[in-house]
Amino acid sequence: MSRSILICDDEPLIRTNLKDMLIDLGFDEILECGTGEEAVEMTLGSFPDMVILDVSMPGMDGITAAGEIRKKLKIPILLLTSACDSATVKRASATGIAAFLAKPLRRQDLLPAIEIALQHIEEVETLKEKIEDLRELIEHRKIIEKAKGVLMEKERVPEAEAYRLMQKAAMDTRKTLLQVASKILKPA
Repeated sequence: MSRSILICDDEPLIRTNLKDMLIDLGFDEILECGTGEEAVEMTLGSFPDMVILDVSMPGMDGITAAGEIRKKLKIPILLLTSACDSATVKRASATGIAAFLAKPLRRQDLLPAIEIALQHIEEVETLKEKIEDLRELIEHRKIIEKAKGVLMEKERVPEAEAYRLMQKAAMDTRKTLLQVASKILKPA
């Protein structure tokens, strides 16, 4: 599987060292830049799988750049920092940062941070899909319940009987319960 990453640090030596580590970890495409503004522009133009940003850069800092990126793309963003105070952590947390990496960066710290960040994004996406499925199920259930109520009133039958009539109609016509309910609710 090909993986791409954007790294942004205003110090070229740090970018070079980080790039070498990322190549060893199997990243195929490594984009580089030195400012927060470039990071936002390059990320939104190339859609990498992940971004690593230095916190302290001239102009737009890494946390601000991360916020701009996350408005448009929900990809993992890791921050590089040499000093980590509580205000910085709070700002980064509010932006949705996946992890902090301390400078000087050690090779053994990089892989776990990347793998956990990628796994976290995957889990979040899975949860979003489940939530959407549940929303759809609830909407379908509302339609079925409303149709059941219409059928109860129209046929003067109890709730259980109205449901059985809908189930039988679904089986007889080889349609879903939702399709039968929608037909019941359509004005004649």
